[in-house]
Amino acid sequence: MKKDTKPKALKRLARIEGQVRGVAKMIEEDRYCVDVVRQIQAVRAALSGLEKLALDDHLETCVDAALSSDDVSNRKEKVEELVQIFGGRM
Repeated sequence: MKKDTKPKALKRLARIEGQVRGVAKMIEEDRYCVDVVRQIQAVRAALSGLEKLALDDHLETCVDAALSSDDVSNRKEKVEELVQIFGGRM
C-alpha cells in the first residue's frame, strides 16, 4: 500500500469496527429491526468504501507496476487477479 493509503484504511477500519459493535449493542438491546438493518447497511457502505480505497491503491501501485514491466507472467497474474475480483460483479 502507498504510505498515505495505510492510515486512511486503518482509520476506516476502526470506524467500521465501532459501527459493528454498535449493531451488536442494538441487537442486545432489542432495538427496532429496521434501525438495525439501516445500521447494517451503513456498515456495508463503509466496507464498500474501504474496498474501493484498497482497490484504487492496488491499481495505482501493483497493477500499474506490473503492466509497465517487461515481466509477462506478472502482468498476466495481475490481470487474472482483477478478473477474479470483478468476476462476481459483472
